[in-house]
Amino acid sequence: MFTGIIEETGTVESVEDGDGGRRLRISTGDLSGFSHGESISVGGVCLTVEEFGADWFSTFTATETLEKTTLDAVSEGDAVNLERALPADGRLDGHVVQGHVDTTTEVVGVEQVGEDWTFTFALPDGHEQYVAPKGSIALDGISLTVADVDDQANTFSVAVIPTTHDLTTLSERDPGDRVNVEVDVMAKYVERLDAYSSSDAAASVSDAVSSPSE
Repeated sequence: MFTGIIEETGTVESVEDGDGGRRLRISTGDLSGFSHGESISVGGVCLTVEEFGADWFSTFTATETLEKTTLDAVSEGDAVNLERALPADGRLDGHVVQGHVDTTTEVVGVEQVGEDWTFTFALPDGHEQYVAPKGSIALDGISLTVADVDDQANTFSVAVIPTTHDLTTLSERDPGDRVNVEVDVMAKYVERLDAYSSSDAAASVSDAVSSPSE
């Protein structure tokens, strides 16, 4: 599990495509002390460290992951957001992020407002119901708060503080670029529970109607 608080941006050193996916080698700065098999979020995607050195690690991305994320488009020299998994005694400063990307969406607009920034994105197709004002969303692995949802324009916006803008890949995003989206898993659970509750209620009514009264 992750929190969406990016530790640093790494740089893609090499991309090796092969049967079943692609292997990425990523260089890091202060991020170090990797171990074989540990989970790490790369651009919001939960991946597994295969090999590593003092300031780099490599990881494999399966075809299914490539089809659902922007990692199919990364190339040498690209920056990617990095976050190591949350330790059991760590602080949850962002929100619960699994690294299980749901889909991608497009940057619609970028506007600087004073020292802050407003980023507008297209509502992710098929996941619009999970995007709510003041709710949490992870974009390229960054924990952000939805500022506004415009259902007519089919967009949503987030406010980005200078630190987040400067220390993540958001500073490199322009209209037309795509980002990874992970909606709040809590919203999924609520929807699932509500569906079952509604189904149980309907079944109870049906049973009451069909059963003869004594």
